[in-house]
Parts: sequence; C-alpha cells; structure tokens
Amino acid sequence: METIHTADQMYSRWDLAPVGAGAVVVARDRVVALGAFADLRERWPTARVRTWPGALGPGRVHDGPLPDAPTPRERVHAVLKTGATAVVEEHLDAPGLRAAAERNDLLVLPHARPSLITDAGRADLAVLDADGACIATVCAGRLVHRRR
Repeated sequence: METIHTADQMYSRWDLAPVGAGAVVVARDRVVALGAFADLRERWPTARVRTWPGALGPGRVHDGPLPDAPTPRERVHAVLKTGATAVVEEHLDAPGLRAAAERNDLLVLPHARPSLITDAGRADLAVLDADGACIATVCAGRLVHRRR
C-alpha cells in the first residue's frame, strides 16, 4: 500500500526552492512520485495520507560521531531522531554500531553527500519544524521517529 507524505512545503533537496503543498508517494522502501499533493492524491486515491506540519525533505546525512548512549541501538536511534537516515562509515567504529545501523536500515556512506528525493530512489525523508528540529523521520519507507 502506498503512503503519501505531505507538508506545507516539500523540498526534493534542502538547498532548492520548495514545492508549496508538495508531497511524496512511498511504496515499501521506494519513492514512487513527488510533486503537488493535489496531483498525487488524484493519481493515488486509495493511498494512506500522512500530513505533517513544517517542511518535508530528504533524510539528512549524519557526518560526525554518533551521540553517546548506553547501547549501539540507542545511539542509532538518537541519529534517526535528528532526521538523519545515513551516516558516514568512519563514525561507526564502536563494537556493534555498524550492525545496529544496518538493522535499522540506516545507510552507511563512504563520505558525506547531499541528500535528494528522487523517483524510484530510497524513501528516506525528514520533516523539520521552523527551527530545523526534526518532527519525523522516514527511513527506507518506515516511520522510525515521530516527535510527540
């Protein structure tokens, strides 16, 4: 089943102009389409809709040591709570950290790169409030963090 994620503003890349009332259609772990919500809703009338406050865009890349926490799983979750869906490989140096990242579908990259939402690309999304704080994170199509 498809899910349409929509927000007041949607960015395919954080440094480009937003699409007002934009949306992203996700099926399993992939982006099926992105564009204006009204157009996508018409094309996918039975899709579940998640409407978010703030700005919807690509998941962030965490380029630095992972936050301290008691377990590797909690360290990975702390990264997901920031809207990051990828980490740079050199920062997965503690025992069990790489396995925890892979279990949670966090992308492991050889180096930092710009994030982008593309058709048929992996469904990695972040929803940010006006201050840039993460409201929600979608990693490989799964909602893995939602601020209450």
